[in-house]
Amino acid sequence: MLTTSGRYRWRIVALLFLATTINYIDRQVLSFTMTDEVFRKEMLDLPVDKELTKEAIDRFKILYSDVDAAFKFAYAIGFLLIGWLIDRIGTRRGFALGIIIWSIAATLTTFVQSMAGLRWTRAILGFGESAIFPSAVKTISEWFPRRERSFANGLFNAGTNVGIILTALVIPPLILKLGWRSSFLATGLLGFGLFVLWWFTYSKPERNKKLSATELAYIRRDDEKRVQVKPSWGQLLGYKQTWAFAVGKFMADPIWWFYMTWLPDFFNSNDALDQKLDLKGFGVPFLIIYVVSDAGSVFFGWLGTQFMSLGWSANRARKTTMLICALCVVPIVFAAQTNSLTVAIALISLAAAAHQGWAANMYTFASDLFPRNVVASVTGIGGMFGAVGGILLALLSGRIITAFGYLPMFVIASCTYLIALVLIHLILPRLEPVKAEELEKISNWGVLSTK
Repeated sequence: MLTTSGRYRWRIVALLFLATTINYIDRQVLSFTMTDEVFRKEMLDLPVDKELTKEAIDRFKILYSDVDAAFKFAYAIGFLLIGWLIDRIGTRRGFALGIIIWSIAATLTTFVQSMAGLRWTRAILGFGESAIFPSAVKTISEWFPRRERSFANGLFNAGTNVGIILTALVIPPLILKLGWRSSFLATGLLGFGLFVLWWFTYSKPERNKKLSATELAYIRRDDEKRVQVKPSWGQLLGYKQTWAFAVGKFMADPIWWFYMTWLPDFFNSNDALDQKLDLKGFGVPFLIIYVVSDAGSVFFGWLGTQFMSLGWSANRARKTTMLICALCVVPIVFAAQTNSLTVAIALISLAAAAHQGWAANMYTFASDLFPRNVVASVTGIGGMFGAVGGILLALLSGRIITAFGYLPMFVIASCTYLIALVLIHLILPRLEPVKAEELEKISNWGVLSTK
């Protein structure tokens, strides 16, 4: 992958990797904090010295589902608006705005006193954090030729897992030593540091003085045309390519959200397991799950690129890779039935790795199928659909888990990707790019028709 054309573009991937890592630390901290008894009691307005009853824990889980839904609702709105904004004001300014918003929200969470307050801060956090993927996918489309994008997407997307790993290793000891409020303050400050680094580091390839002319020519080898008139969301939704991407996100994103939100509680409260985990024991199991998940992100991103280097079409390469990913998720249904902690960790690790591989290939849909200066808008539409799916599952998760346990949730996870791939193929039998000229034609027609 590292050609003689130059290597500077891989520094941009490293910057996106760091940004994604910090983004996921900020969003993941709550799922570990929610297992802390002091946090639960304070959010339920119960005396610290009072024992938590099963009824109180169930009530907390249902309220926690509502908090999670508030985050995803704002995330969905943010995805749509920020994707549109980034295509208009540029990646550098658009992503910087998102970083500032989510960092302020993370810091404000330090001072919440109730579940109602937590809903508000998490909603603001979700709105700001929605900037990460439209920004990153657009950046990859600007800095990489088409054949390298799934691998580059896989690399930056691996930052999601590193963020969760670091959260699992650092946040529980921090909570035990300094209390739960310290976890939100520390992660909020990380975001402000990222803002400074991003603002003074990132620029477009054509404006970057450290990028060689040879590497710039290599990046622009596909000769992709830009759309001179920006199409609206409604116009973009008129394309089946947009719907294929949106359906893939709507189906699969909620499963990843479920892992992030509920896995700490699954290991903490599942009586069927031969060993339950608490704040002192999360580190190693989550390290295993998300290191494997990271490997899946990179491997399946590389695999799609490798298939294309063998002469496969983008359609065959992407869909074959996604089918392999979908099949790897199926065994997770047994994670809720085994009494072995080791087996549960192994099954969840495989499913998480497969999801990340699926995501790495899904993100290439936007950059493969649309001109690069509308990629953020398309990514935003898809992300909005993914967040809507996440809202629906979030509202149901706590209620399903308290009533029936975790088995129904893992059944849903096991079959979702195969169903999603079938729907994608029915909508878009071939991955054919939308031509810039066609987008300009409908955009100009839309402008004229309003005059």
